[in-house]
Order: sequence, then C-alpha cells, then structure tokens
Amino acid sequence: MKKFIFIFYLFTQISAFAQLNPNPKSIQALRISSAPTIDGVLDESFWQNAETAKDFIMFRPGIGTNEPSGKKTEVKVIYDDEAIYFGALLYDNDIKNIPIESATRDNFGQTDWFGIMLNPLNDGQNDTEFFIQATGNQADAKASINDEDFGWSAVWESAVKLDNEKWVIEVKIPYSALRFSNQEVQTWGLNFHRRMQNTKEQYTWNPIDKTKGNIQQYAGILNGIKNISPPTRLSFFPYASSSYSIYNSKNEFDSSLGMDVKYGISESFTLDATLIPDFGQTAFDNLTLNLGPFEQHFSEKRAFFTEGTELFNKGNLFYSRRVGNRPSTYVKSSDLTENEEILDTPSDVKMLNALKISGRTKNGLGVGFFNAITEKTSAKIKNKDTDEIRKIVLEPFANYNVLVIDQQFNKNSAISFVNTNVMREGAFRDANVSALLFDLTNKANKYKIEGGGGMSYLNEFDTTTKGFFTDVAVRKISGNWQYGLEHHLEDDKFNKNDLGYQQRNNFSNFESYISYETFEPKGRFDRYQFTLWADLDYLYKPNKYTSNSIGLNYSFQTKETKIAYGGNFNTIINKEFDYYEPRISGRFYKKPGRISGNQWISTDYRKKFAIDANVFMASRINDDNSYIDISFSPRYRVNDQLSFVYDLNYSKDTNDKGFVDIIADDEIIFGKRDAKSFTNAISGKYNFSTKSALNLTFRHYWSPVEYDNQYYLLNYDGLLEANDYTENHDINYNIWNFDLSYTWEFAPGSQLIALYRNSIFNEDQLADLNFKENLDNLFDESMLHNFSIRVVYYIDYNKAKNWL
Repeated sequence: MKKFIFIFYLFTQISAFAQLNPNPKSIQALRISSAPTIDGVLDESFWQNAETAKDFIMFRPGIGTNEPSGKKTEVKVIYDDEAIYFGALLYDNDIKNIPIESATRDNFGQTDWFGIMLNPLNDGQNDTEFFIQATGNQADAKASINDEDFGWSAVWESAVKLDNEKWVIEVKIPYSALRFSNQEVQTWGLNFHRRMQNTKEQYTWNPIDKTKGNIQQYAGILNGIKNISPPTRLSFFPYASSSYSIYNSKNEFDSSLGMDVKYGISESFTLDATLIPDFGQTAFDNLTLNLGPFEQHFSEKRAFFTEGTELFNKGNLFYSRRVGNRPSTYVKSSDLTENEEILDTPSDVKMLNALKISGRTKNGLGVGFFNAITEKTSAKIKNKDTDEIRKIVLEPFANYNVLVIDQQFNKNSAISFVNTNVMREGAFRDANVSALLFDLTNKANKYKIEGGGGMSYLNEFDTTTKGFFTDVAVRKISGNWQYGLEHHLEDDKFNKNDLGYQQRNNFSNFESYISYETFEPKGRFDRYQFTLWADLDYLYKPNKYTSNSIGLNYSFQTKETKIAYGGNFNTIINKEFDYYEPRISGRFYKKPGRISGNQWISTDYRKKFAIDANVFMASRINDDNSYIDISFSPRYRVNDQLSFVYDLNYSKDTNDKGFVDIIADDEIIFGKRDAKSFTNAISGKYNFSTKSALNLTFRHYWSPVEYDNQYYLLNYDGLLEANDYTENHDINYNIWNFDLSYTWEFAPGSQLIALYRNSIFNEDQLADLNFKENLDNLFDESMLHNFSIRVVYYIDYNKAKNWL
C-alpha cells in the first residue's frame, strides 16, 4: 500500500514546475456607465478607449504562425453592472469572397466564425463558448476536457456588419449566462478563436500547443472586472403545444401546456426543471432490424436531457433514454386466463416531471443531481365473455435519480463519485449503482492514468444481487508518438441497465495501442495519423479466453484539396468463442477467425458538391460467411440558403450463422441466413434567415432476411450440427419516416415549431420481394399522419419584474 501511495504521489508531482502556459497574454476590461447599442457598429467613444487584444497565432492546421497581414484581428472588452461586451474587428483583404452559408442556432454553415471562450473560474478545464458567424448566426456551448456540449444554450445578443475591408462583431453576454464567484475583483480565463473557412485556418489570441494538454489550459487572462454581482438567475420557458393525428381511419387531437424553469440557486449552481414535459416533436430514431443478443443504443434527442450533460456523463453510468422508456415488465401468457386477451399494452412510460441541479465552485468542486418521476403504466386486459376490462401494472410509479460529485485540480485532473438509483413502488425491481472514478494527468501533461471501480445492487423479489466493475488505463498523451494500456472488467453480476446502458457483463478485456500523429502540415498533407492496436478478451467467470483482435487505423487530410480519407485493417486470429449469441448462460458458439477492412473518403465541404463514402468488407477464415457494407452520401449546396444531403447504405451478410430458437431441454437452434439492408435517407434545409428555417428529414430502412431450409443444433462444444427443425424465420422489416418542420426564433430564447410527420412500420415474412414489390407491400399498411405546433416563450425574471 505504501508503495502504491508513493507511486501515485510521484506520478502527480512529475514536472510539478512545468508550465504549459507560462506567459499568458492578458487584457484589461474597461468599465462603462452606459451600455452600447448592439448593432455591429463600434461608434461609442468607450470602444476607442478600451485595450486591444491582437496578434493572433495559428492553431490549425499548423502551430505558431502569425496571422496574415491582410487578415488581422482586433478585439476589445468592456463591461458594466449587467453584462460583459466584446467588440471585434476582423480584417480581410478578400472580404467579398468570404463564404456566407446561412444556418440556424448552434449549426455551422460554410462561413467564417469568431469564438469567445470564457472561463470565469479560470480553472483551465471549463469554458463557456460563444460563437458568432459572418452571417450573424449564433452558437454556444459548455466545453470541458474532450467534451463540447452544444446542447447548452444561453440568451445573449450579437450583431455583425460587413464593409469593404472587414467584418465587425458586437456582443453582449449578460452575467446571467455565466457562472462566476461573488468576489470584488475577478480574474477570468479568456481566449478568442477566428476561423477562416476559405483556407480552413484557425487562429487564437493566446497561442495553443495542441501537442499536449487541453485547449482550456491555454487561456489568456482577463483583468479589470471589479464590483460586479451575480444577478438573480431566474427564467421561465412556458410552452403550449397541440397535435392532430390520423391513423387507421381514427383521428386524435391532443394539446398541452407546461413550463421549464431555470433558477440560479447560488453563483455556482443552477436548477433546471421541466413541469408537465412534452416530447411530442422529438426527432425519430434510426431504427434497424436487430438480430443480435444486445439491446440497440439510441442517442438522446429530448432537449431537457441534452443540455448540461458534462457532469452526468461521468463514468458512462447514466443513459437518459431509460427515463420514459418502455415498461420494465410485460404481460406474460401466464398472466391471462383462457378467455382473456390483451386489449392495450403501452410501449413507453410517461415522465411526470424532472429536475437537474448542477454547477461548479471556484475551488473546482462540481456537483450534479438529477431526479425524475414517471407515472404508473398498465396494460388493459379484456374478458372476451363478459367484456370486463382489468389492468396489469407493467411499470409502477417510479423515481430515477443521479448524483455526481466531481473534484477537479491541477487544471487537468479530477476524482469523481457517481451514484444512480431507481426506486419503483411496491414489489417491483429497485436498482443502485455507485462508482469512484479518477482521471489523473501529470503537470507536464505527458502521462495520464484514468479509470475507477464500482458496484451495482439489484433488489428483485426480495433477493439482492451485487456486482462490480473496474477500469484502468495508462496513457502517454503528448507528442507525435502516443500509446496506452487498458484493462476493463465486469463480473457476471454487475448490471447498470436500469439507469445506464450495458450490452453485456462477465468479461475481462485487455487493450493496447500505439499511434503516430502529425500536428504540423508535412508534404502534401495537413495532417495524418496511424494507430496500431491489439485486444485480448476473456470471460471473468469462468476465466476463459473468448477473442482477440489486432488492427491498423490510418487517416490523412490533404493540404491543397482538403480531402480526408483513411481506413483500417484488422483480424481476429484463430477461433472466437461467443458466449452471448446462444442466449443461454454458459453456452458458446465457436466462430472462425475473421479478416476485415474498410476505406472511407470525405471531400471538401467548401465546394457546392461534396461526397462521403465508405466501404467495409469482412470474411470468416475457412468459412463461407462474408459481409459487405457500402455507404455513399453526396451533398449539394444549391445556394447559401438551400442544401440537400442524400444517404444511401447497402449491406449484405452472406451465410451468417445465428441464433433462431430454443426448444425442449434447452436445445439451441441456429440458422444460416442471408441478411440484407437498404437505407435511403434525404435531409434538406432552407434557411429564410438565421432565425427561421424549413427542414426536411426522410428515411426508409428495409431489411429482408432469408434463412436456408437447413437448420442446426448448437452442440456443447460450440459447433453446429444439422437438425430437422423446420419453422419459418424469414423476416421482411420496414421503417418509413418523413418529417417536415418549420422553426422560427421569433424573440430571444423563444421559438415556434410547426411539424408534419408521417410514418409506416411493417414486419412480415415476405423476404423474397424485390424493391418495388416491397414498397407496394409497405404502402398497404396504415400510415400515421401527425400535425403538431409548439410555441415556447422565454421570460427573464430581471426584465419581467419591471413589467409590474
């Protein structure tokens, strides 16, 4: 133990006196008594008296080059009791050719942009970012090490003006959009970024060495802010929504009222609450046919859950899609009598309300707390003789909560505690997961050790099941050559699926890699990277070998044409023992080794026409199974307002062998199958302005699966033996989704969204249909048509109190 403590101390103190940012630039903010008009014209006299930040340095593609003489940047900072203001002059000797593709909030078109990176805590780890594009469009984000959260949004003002030699930016950021300590004298971290899209060059005010450390550690210093107080941070987002649906000749009208609330509990912590939530306009999931043993993972698209996620993502223990997901139980045949039938079974659970409390103190202590309540959900059962209806509870009244405590230090390290908990009313399943995590980097930012461990506790039918996991990784994270060793372990009882996402447990996996990456343009390339990696996988219990893999990844970006391309080659040597495909614990399927590789290319998005393409191929060694996946995605920008992207994907898994059924005495039946999939998707947007846009999203996914007539029995040695099983398991699976929406930001923080949606789902056994026949078959199904409108209005307490 003493040896471990000594090594830990030595690691954290290596190069203790090394400084990534030894002489940061600084600028003095000027206090003003009257606020400027935010119009993109710096004509107030105090702008001339403010100190200037200048002499920007290249950040990418190279490092350290001075900004071109014809593209100088000058920035001034002023403040008053309400807000901090920025005025920027971005000179350009080719101003007429600046690209100006329009986009809406938090989206970046093909255009130049300017970024303000503020760190009021000056902790070198947590920035609040504000971006202004040459079109006038805004974007904002919360940024920490290796994470940039554009789901976070604030209400702030900006204006842009272009003349014959420059574009001018004027910005007002209210203190209500920032988190800072209540001290008389403030010292903030600050950096500015300027992106020149024509050349794909980016410059920063304070230089950044991207070979080591994180961007936030290279901030300059903002001095001169005195005697300001954090305002009352209270805002309301009342909404009204209504929808009209037509399905199978039935019409349904629905409407709702609700409100989201944001309240600053202190200068460091904020409460977000959603009351009577409405997620009716949430974007559809890209569903696919799942033949495997694991649950599919879908990204979160509900705004309340995508904003301010940095703390809650610690340890990857929180999967927000669990809240308001499908019920935890289902109606079993044993629940029904002979004369009963299922009348209605809900596919999801309604969330009643939710809140988040999150923030970070000036000493680096971050705290996050999430809590949500879902309603009781029941299936309706009908007695066919008496027409009597009874209910079976599928999901009781339930409470979900997450607690995160995260202590940051040394501007590059953190130790965290995470707890997730689900409590269901009555005799239903309860779950709790706790973890202690660490992310430690030495002060020279050369080496890192990260990982952690935790336990899960499940209580079901008065039985408690305990499991644990451990993770550890040691890495070299600076310089051209980088490498790492990792170990990931979960025992056979660890389970975080009640409030997290977990495909499998019971593994002990070893991973390693070594990479070479350029940080300066060389020859024909802006950058290139090679990574050689190897994995070795075991079961935890019993300790048995399952698989191995070794591979090479590579990527390049050309200097002149800005074309990116790359790929990988990898192989599984010898046999692979799959303990999950058989669906019975302890059984395994012995697969032959595999060779695979892919190639991808992405052309220059600055051009009106660009292409993304990818080809992946794999083949089992000494076996007739092969796989191919082809993706082709052209995009065309008609003009600065209108653009389209088309996605085509085709895949075919030939002579795949997989699980089909379990029959008497736990006999496992496998089948040989040809599984294909076709995806056609189109997205388009027309931006009337940076405040309003028309968006189109369409996707048709089709997956036919045909089985051979010959089925197989999985033996206990993992091999397959011909069997006389004769059931038909062919699948013909279709998903059709079409969304057409209009969004309008009619006031700061306020939005109107009108949406038309239609969708079709079909699953049958007609796997031998051709494409046209399949479409005809699909359109025989009933189509859901949905029309909805939603209005959200932003109310700031500090302004609203003057209304009275």
